[in-house]
Amino acid sequence: MRRGRIWGAVLVVGALLAGAGLYWFEPWKLWQDDKVNEALPTASSAPTSPGAAAGAGPQVLAQGTLISHEHATTGTVKVLRLADGSLNLRVENLDTSNGPDLRVWLTDAPVKEGVAGWRVFDDGKYVSLGKLKGNKGDQNYAIPADVNPADYTSVTIWCDRFDVSFGAAPLTRA
Repeated sequence: MRRGRIWGAVLVVGALLAGAGLYWFEPWKLWQDDKVNEALPTASSAPTSPGAAAGAGPQVLAQGTLISHEHATTGTVKVLRLADGSLNLRVENLDTSNGPDLRVWLTDAPVKEGVAGWRVFDDGKYVSLGKLKGNKGDQNYAIPADVNPADYTSVTIWCDRFDVSFGAAPLTRA
């Protein structure tokens, strides 16, 4: 009878650990794709900053190409100034793995190839632009008005749950 209770306790603990692991790692996301295809952003009002031209298309301030880190990641990023003077980060042709708690960050960290670059982006200055809308496609992220894009040199697709970069792009000024 004692042996049965031990096995019962082992099964209960095992089930709890398996449930916690599934909750934490969300492995099913590796087989799910969330496609987002947002149009290029446009300004909706009159210029709000000096030098912004009404009716002009988005101006590319900086751009870069994503490289892979923890997961295979491809695509391009652009920091855009819209006709109304607002700033936007445009991610185009994104293709990465889905994962738990993915974010889009502007950072001042250098983009490093390989494992050396996986965990550097939260070491310095960064600003989260929000949750990743989808792991595939084209998407836009508003950059807050108080953020100076010249202070940031890279973009990362950051997994906040595991503090690791799925992929990143160095920003080259236009």
